[in-house]
Amino acid sequence: MRWGRCYFAAQAIAGALWWIGVAVSPELRFATLGSLDVPLMALLDLPLFVGASAVAAFGSRIAAVIATGWTLIVTLGLSVFATMTTEAGWGVLAMIAASTGSLIALCLVVFGRVPTEWALVGPLGFRAADATRSTRAHVVATFVQLTVFWGLFLVVIPVVIAFFERRWALGLALTPAEAAAATAIGVVVLAVASALGIWSAVAMSTKGEGTPLPSAMANRLVIAGPYRYVRNPMALSGVLQAASVGLLLSSWLVVAYAIVGAFYWNLAVRPLEEGDLEARFGDEFAGYRRAVRCWWPRMRPFVGEQPTAEIRS
Repeated sequence: MRWGRCYFAAQAIAGALWWIGVAVSPELRFATLGSLDVPLMALLDLPLFVGASAVAAFGSRIAAVIATGWTLIVTLGLSVFATMTTEAGWGVLAMIAASTGSLIALCLVVFGRVPTEWALVGPLGFRAADATRSTRAHVVATFVQLTVFWGLFLVVIPVVIAFFERRWALGLALTPAEAAAATAIGVVVLAVASALGIWSAVAMSTKGEGTPLPSAMANRLVIAGPYRYVRNPMALSGVLQAASVGLLLSSWLVVAYAIVGAFYWNLAVRPLEEGDLEARFGDEFAGYRRAVRCWWPRMRPFVGEQPTAEIRS
């Protein structure tokens, strides 16, 4: 709860400073509010954002709910305004960051923690695959999963992000040479990362009696293929793929999306997955975790007993 209150205190101070900046700097005002009515916005935002955040800093749950709810409303409204007018793009980014921080802080104030397990429901909930199915069936299911997830996270979402980046006038002004270099690097990184992802998926489905998807996860601990070098090759592959798509689209926001995704996976999802693996595989997984790093590959392959399941991405 203490960290949640600290966040709301910092948000109140940042909000007050921002309004002072808006009052004295036309450039900041236009970059974050565009042609919106500043007095009207201040009349609403000062009590509901700055004031409520300040009260929430003293532990008031009601104030935390008010500050978070208002932040979400402003984020949605400003996003619509920026999309329609191409103004206030930087304000949208600031409010998206504030909404994210407010939601996390609200959870800390209300629950005393962030309930990350809420994200692991439906197709992301932990369930072992049907071990009676053939290896071929697991391989087919794995490649269907790759098609769906890659299509969503590497095509649909990045294209949407890049669209709003340009619509909100946040895109980078690259020279033709810079754009060509970004594209060339993106192609190489995408090819290497995709090969790593496919290699990881094949190892998982052929050695683990399951798939990378948590709802049909492997029944055996997989220490084969790329898992001998790095503990989370599919997560590493996904982050590199998303970053490379950002380069291909010349979109710094898509690259940021990849980085944020890496932090989210590492801080929220990985601890839950590792806890599940340790509960199921005990000392076998604990020894593997000690020997093989999460993100940075080993120079030499890990050689141990021949088990197999990944920390899924």
